[in-house]
Amino acid sequence: MRLDWEIAKRGWRRYAAYPWATAAGVFTNTIFGFIQAYILLAVFRHRADVGGYDARDAVTYVWLAQAFLMTVYMFSWQELALRIRDGSIATDLARPLDPQRYWLAYDLGRAPYHFVFRGFLPFVFGALVFDLRYPAAANVVLFLVSLALAVVVSFGFRFLYNSAAFWLVDVRGVVTLSITVSVFFSGLVLPLAFFPTWLRTVAHALPFASALQTPIDLWLGKYHGVSIAGVLGLQLFWALALLGLGRLALRLGARKLVVQGG
Repeated sequence: MRLDWEIAKRGWRRYAAYPWATAAGVFTNTIFGFIQAYILLAVFRHRADVGGYDARDAVTYVWLAQAFLMTVYMFSWQELALRIRDGSIATDLARPLDPQRYWLAYDLGRAPYHFVFRGFLPFVFGALVFDLRYPAAANVVLFLVSLALAVVVSFGFRFLYNSAAFWLVDVRGVVTLSITVSVFFSGLVLPLAFFPTWLRTVAHALPFASALQTPIDLWLGKYHGVSIAGVLGLQLFWALALLGLGRLALRLGARKLVVQGG
């Protein structure tokens, strides 16, 4: 555990080294938050409820999604793919530390930094302008557990599609397609409650809702009693399943890996 802790601290320090990049991200998330909030408020000018959401739920959802966007890291992680492409993965595989364990610990150090410094301020700006909904005290711990599981689910999926670099010369197509699908079905573009019933059912069965929609719905109090255990169990299932698939991909990829010169 000491090793994982030290790796996690490296993940925190890497992003803490670029405060102006964080500030630019806060500005961007805030602007997008205002745009999306007013778009959804226009919808609620003509109806009071959409899929169990009222206007206050929808606006809160927007600001939470902007706050958690970088916490769960929906975009642009290609470090494993790049290391496979340039052959650095050979060094990683020769080390006594498993690459998947390394990157997971690293990501669990990165996520709290983005939660505190990238996610907090946009939500505060939103709360100053809009009437947002806040969780009951009893739900705060459940929400934090769900958010931690969301980070692991997101990492598991990112690790899996990065592993395609073992078999493909250029993974940009796979990465773009994977990000597009995950963003749509996670609820980042639009809350899944706004989807048609059949599409909403499909989206909740996929792993992507566990990376964003589920923790936000727990914040909003959309789950009660046994259903809370059910959604947390589904998140745990997808976290373990994606990590397992990522480990399998790493093992199979390592067997066929050929690095020039060795």
